[in-house]
Amino acid sequence: VQLQASGGGLVQAGGSLTLSCAVSGRVISIDAMTWYRQAPGKQRELVASIGDGGSTSYTDSVMGRFTISRDNAKNAVYLQMSSLKSEDTAVYYCNMNIMSRPFSWQSYWGQGTLVTVSS
Repeated sequence: VQLQASGGGLVQAGGSLTLSCAVSGRVISIDAMTWYRQAPGKQRELVASIGDGGSTSYTDSVMGRFTISRDNAKNAVYLQMSSLKSEDTAVYYCNMNIMSRPFSWQSYWGQGTLVTVSS
């Protein structure tokens, strides 16, 4: 099982980007799908998470600006980011809890995609 994140890039402050993360390999079920980010010199932080039932949660700093969604048919998660600020600059990572073998859950990480917001 591998996760492939994409969609990062350079954007001006106030602009928008949408990140995507898709799974390849055998998947029986996926529980939570989560986006994290790590800014230069800082610890990795949770940005947004979505459960298998669709419930969502966000860190306070992105509330109202970012939207997380999932497509269970495609085993994919998305992060729509708007009103971007320079402090949103970071490498964004996707994470999923995946059952690829019966009764065996494992956490998987994508490779990260860089988002740079210029002021």
